[in-house]
Amino acid sequence: MPLDVFAMERMQSTWENVVERDMSESGIRAVTMRELIDLGLDLDALLDTPLGYSQSNGTLALRERLAALYPGATPDHIEVTNGTSEANYVLALSQLGPGTRFALEVPNYLQLWGVPRGLGAAVDTFHLRPDATGAWRLDEEELERAIVPGTKLVYVTNPNNPTGAVLTAREMERIVARCEAVGAYLIADEVYQGSEINGARTPSFWGMSDRVIVTSGLSKAYGIPGVRIGWIVGPTDVVARCWAHHDYLTIGPSRLSDAVACVAVAPAVRERLYRRTRTILRENLPVFGAWVSGLHGLLEWSPPAATATAFVRCAGPLAGVPSHTIATHLIDALSVLIVPGSHFGLEGYLRIWTGGAPDVLADGLARIARGLDDLARAPRAVAAAGRHDMPSAEFVP
Repeated sequence: MPLDVFAMERMQSTWENVVERDMSESGIRAVTMRELIDLGLDLDALLDTPLGYSQSNGTLALRERLAALYPGATPDHIEVTNGTSEANYVLALSQLGPGTRFALEVPNYLQLWGVPRGLGAAVDTFHLRPDATGAWRLDEEELERAIVPGTKLVYVTNPNNPTGAVLTAREMERIVARCEAVGAYLIADEVYQGSEINGARTPSFWGMSDRVIVTSGLSKAYGIPGVRIGWIVGPTDVVARCWAHHDYLTIGPSRLSDAVACVAVAPAVRERLYRRTRTILRENLPVFGAWVSGLHGLLEWSPPAATATAFVRCAGPLAGVPSHTIATHLIDALSVLIVPGSHFGLEGYLRIWTGGAPDVLADGLARIARGLDDLARAPRAVAAAGRHDMPSAEFVP
């Protein structure tokens, strides 16, 4: 399967552990093992656990706890994976091939742009677009054009990565209705559910149709990315096909990660982790908003409804500078990493992490401000000196 270089992941994996300040993260700052012990993780029991293979589709205990989060689901509706990315990957492997069609919401995490293309599927797009208030809303006419007879899979992230937007009930119903009309499955990536800053919990697509498949995991709103646990919730026949592909790919999740996940998704612990996420974001967003205001028009933004990131629009003298050039200049000149909007399929924007500790946030934003000021003063000179040996996105909507 020929795959394009995943520009965003390649840039992050190359630089996130090299720069002095990584502001490209997308989840809340990670929970520590000590915090997990305080939440009920039995460390002594783990110390006595034989480090053999775990159940390849997730232990029954974990699948039962996950099924309880999705009304009407049973353990047979659940596949546990190594992160949400693997969940999305095996779904694409199980459903797509040459001659099939795939529809993708944009802007978005572009894993499920590259994988369908590698499998030989045609990729169609429909956009979220900012309205007069700055809120990102579904382009419903474009949705109708993108999801057509022959479309096998449709992919949305809700809450959205990178905008932090949450679909309205009408928008969710419109997407589901269109999938049903053409016989497509909807993949609703809900990994940011629980990161809502002030609003109510984002409703799940689960239960809206038998054409709905939900993917999620511990990496974002839970704040536990390092254990690499994700999951699929879907029709039992779809999940069975995904398990077959999983057997060929990574076989199964780690036994220790499965044990951590069993604690994290327990109802009381889940709510405590979500409260921790909301508390951090409510403290950080005003700081970020004041920082944007202090840039005197270089960036514009609409505060996100959810997620631990801000998707900001380049304005003023930065409006014509490619986002990849801005990102590479920040690496070179200030040793700080952000994500260019081109890596999400939308030029003219930057994604910046808002989920860090106060000192990390303050230092990271100060570095970014200095770099943006450099570009605003002499964009051509800085662009010419920028690093261009990292892949830019080759996304074609």
